[in-house]
Amino acid sequence: MAAARALALLLLLGLAGCSAETCTEPTITPSYYTTSDAVISSESVFIVEISLTCKNGAQNVALYADVNGKQFPVTRGQDVGRYQVSWSMEHKNARSGTYEVKFFDEESYSLLRKAQRNNEDISDIKPLFTVNVDHRGAWNGPWVSTEVLAAAIGLVVYYMAFSAKSNIQA
Repeated sequence: MAAARALALLLLLGLAGCSAETCTEPTITPSYYTTSDAVISSESVFIVEISLTCKNGAQNVALYADVNGKQFPVTRGQDVGRYQVSWSMEHKNARSGTYEVKFFDEESYSLLRKAQRNNEDISDIKPLFTVNVDHRGAWNGPWVSTEVLAAAIGLVVYYMAFSAKSNIQA
């Protein structure tokens, strides 16, 4: 019985040690990438990288991202304070414009998920910070492919040469 209590206490201490820290007054340096060429890719990709510094010195911060009501996990980089989130969508759904990426810590993320499950208003839940991603849209290539343009030019040159030859022979 005493061994079971000791094991339970050890597990609780272990779980307490695994929890993430809370970040106070975050300072971020964001960078991002979005797909610009739809010809060579099947989907538009969005990648947001941030460098996070907390006033309280927290380094083990668990983050979650929300983009247009859809949540994504945020991965921690090998460097301290570096985080990345990425997602993709079909080109036709990836409209050009600014995407607001809201970052939540564990506490605010659990409040967000609870509110979503209960169909409550989520506008009162404040993110830890937000990053605006400017997506200019993906280029779908020229209106006329180069093969069609080359064939059209070839036909025009052939017609002009044939007409010139007919005029010379006449």
